[in-house]
Amino acid sequence: MEFKAQTRFVRVSPQKARLVLDQIRGQGVENALNTLTFSKKRIALKIQKLVRSAVENANYLSEEKNLDVDLDNLYVKQAVANDGPRMKRLRPAPMGRAYRYVRRIAHIEITLAERRKGSDERARS
Repeated sequence: MEFKAQTRFVRVSPQKARLVLDQIRGQGVENALNTLTFSKKRIALKIQKLVRSAVENANYLSEEKNLDVDLDNLYVKQAVANDGPRMKRLRPAPMGRAYRYVRRIAHIEITLAERRKGSDERARS
């Protein structure tokens, strides 16, 4: 079972968001939250909030739909930062000209999944 959370129109370039997402991809939720807590990147706080939202989605589904979900076995299966719309701006330049620049926006999506107990036993053998 997979649990998703997404945030859209985040004012950060997708490239900068991917730097943080690459650090937490494949980690357990607890390790990912610790990594995000001590990261110096500005976007880490928003990604941390997103991971917590995905955990709460898993918790909600386990309680409401009576799914057997062990929250301690959740890990970050997929973490993606895609391009959003770009804001085009003008900056004053010498001699009455204007330079165009682009403000980038990201859509971030986190997918959590539960580690299967059988695959862990095979990996340890």
